[in-house]
Amino acid sequence: MNTLTLWFHKFGSPPVFHRIAVRLAPWLFGIAVVSGLAALYGGLVAAPADYQQSDAYRIIFIHVPCAWMSLFAYFFMAANAFIALVWRIKISEILAMASAPVGAIFTAITLATGSIWGKPMWGTWWTWDARLTSELVLLFLYLGVIGLYNAIEDRRQAARAAAFLALVGIVNVPIVHFSVNWWNTLHQGSTVRLLGPSRIDESMLWPLLLMALATHVWFFASVLVRARVSLVELEGGKEWARQIALGKGEPA
Repeated sequence: MNTLTLWFHKFGSPPVFHRIAVRLAPWLFGIAVVSGLAALYGGLVAAPADYQQSDAYRIIFIHVPCAWMSLFAYFFMAANAFIALVWRIKISEILAMASAPVGAIFTAITLATGSIWGKPMWGTWWTWDARLTSELVLLFLYLGVIGLYNAIEDRRQAARAAAFLALVGIVNVPIVHFSVNWWNTLHQGSTVRLLGPSRIDESMLWPLLLMALATHVWFFASVLVRARVSLVELEGGKEWARQIALGKGEPA
């Protein structure tokens, strides 16, 4: 067994995962808050007004990072769902289910801020644009995974059923991402590119990327907190979980 496999199995041990999550989550939340506040200052105060949209464009510093996160969170959920279904790893089941509500929140924020931005730009709160519609479908998929997971009493069977739905829904992720390229839509195309120059001024780019970092870190912190709570509930009959539930701290 190679080093990577040994590390994976060790990290997948419920007591070890819980111990890591408890220690790591506060630091991640702290990093997310500090970087998020700095990004908000850079985007809402330091960045200049847009020459076409004036100050109305500043909602992108919330809307765009949340939109990125709505896709990333679904990919994370689906990846863990695949691992859980193929290798029956309990931690991956828990991570997949813990990420669903967080991803749903990011998707809801994306839709809400998009509507707020769309009203002055398009003259309407909502239109059945390809990007907007596929993002709404993404929210329904998140809600479907959450609903299915909570509809089945057996937690592990519930996680497997919801994981299967998450994998089926992964087809919508590239549709959301490429919708502005595949169809003629009102939604603008990508302005930030990993390869090649971005079509956005540097004074606006750095707060946007910093907020993207903040949302990613916040996502992992939130998932760790939700996962460790679910893990203690699932492992309630074991000694290490009973010690934590009784407030005796982490087992040695």
